[in-house]
Amino acid sequence: MLAVTVVLAIIVVWSALSRPLDRRGITSALFLMVVGFGVSVVAPAVLDVSLETVVAERIAEIALVLLLFSDATRIDLGVLRHQLGWPSRLLLIGLPLTILAGAGAAALVFPTMAFASAFLLATMLAPTDAALGQKVVADTRVPPRVRQALDVESGLNDGLAVPLFLVALSIANAEFVSGVTGMVAGSMAAQIGWGLTAGLVAGILGGLLFHAADTRGWIAREWRQVLPLAVALLAYSVAQLLGGSGFIAAFVGGLAFGRLAGPVRSKVTVLSEAAGDLLAAVTWIAFGALALALALPYATWQVFVYAALSLTIVRMLPVAIALAGSGARRPTVAFIGWFGPRGLASLVFALIAAERGVPEGETVLTAVVVTVALSIILHGLTSAPLVEVYQRWYAANTPTGSAAGETVPATLPRRRRQFPGVNGGDDHGHGDGASPAP
Repeated sequence: MLAVTVVLAIIVVWSALSRPLDRRGITSALFLMVVGFGVSVVAPAVLDVSLETVVAERIAEIALVLLLFSDATRIDLGVLRHQLGWPSRLLLIGLPLTILAGAGAAALVFPTMAFASAFLLATMLAPTDAALGQKVVADTRVPPRVRQALDVESGLNDGLAVPLFLVALSIANAEFVSGVTGMVAGSMAAQIGWGLTAGLVAGILGGLLFHAADTRGWIAREWRQVLPLAVALLAYSVAQLLGGSGFIAAFVGGLAFGRLAGPVRSKVTVLSEAAGDLLAAVTWIAFGALALALALPYATWQVFVYAALSLTIVRMLPVAIALAGSGARRPTVAFIGWFGPRGLASLVFALIAAERGVPEGETVLTAVVVTVALSIILHGLTSAPLVEVYQRWYAANTPTGSAAGETVPATLPRRRRQFPGVNGGDDHGHGDGASPAP
């Protein structure tokens, strides 16, 4: 109970100071991680709790599921399918190249590491974190097309990386019984197929039911926020039962629910998003107090080198290749390349790997922990100043009527945390190409 009390007290303090700290680039993940680590150093016994890996894994997974579902409900599929240029390049070209580059960097930095373990490490650090990138995505000084590319990429790439991660984990542990090619195809088909099925079924049925009941006034006011949260968890649980990806199910379920629930869709997921934020807050405190404190003694100079490479060349070079010929200018390519923060998805992968066991696990898991910690610090502290620098460059080098790629109109997803009567705007939640900025 002492540990629970301290964790809740930390969350209360962050909540009270969140707005002024966020303006200074101190994100929730950064604050909670640092405070958790500080408590573990000053008073090790306070947060020295023994959590089973599977429990920690479920907490982090559900946090990610709720945030993915909530973010997905904000996306307008009808508009997005006509504006897939940059996001599709980042997902279909950039993501595979990032994994290959990450595996190559691991083989170079850790020469004695088996390539299967190097590939596993790369898949664990390939997805970017939608929640950690929201400060950049929400800043209206950044061109809408750039923000849309980052938002859609971070929302989809963690789900797409799941089957690759599970295949890499099986190969590293030599768990496959058939040929590698067959196993890869079978695992990806099961993870994606059942994930899509679970997400579509839960999202479509939940969205139709919500719309019909809400239109007729059948849903009590206090339960309008509960139904979407239950749909998100239903999509996740059905996917888990069927052997599919709960993350793909959550995101696809959110897309379907948002499409069918009606114009209030972005206002009825406030509870889902808040619950995800709360579980994520617990995860970040535990990450700082337990994972980071335990991993640092094993962090060699090679681990720090790999973490630096993962956040720079391994991410930025594939982005540059993916956006080649797209009309994006060099500062924009560098901006998108840099803002690929690693977060909850990587931690969930690390927890799954820790539970199942993995060869050279000490090095692999330490590299993931150090990379995520550096990402939280560097991406959080650089978000405000780099947005300012990029905005000045864009304003100075993009005259009215410019045909630069960044000026192409793009409709952004609706605002996050669109509390009724607080943030303003109508129930439809405009994006911002030709529409009002979110």
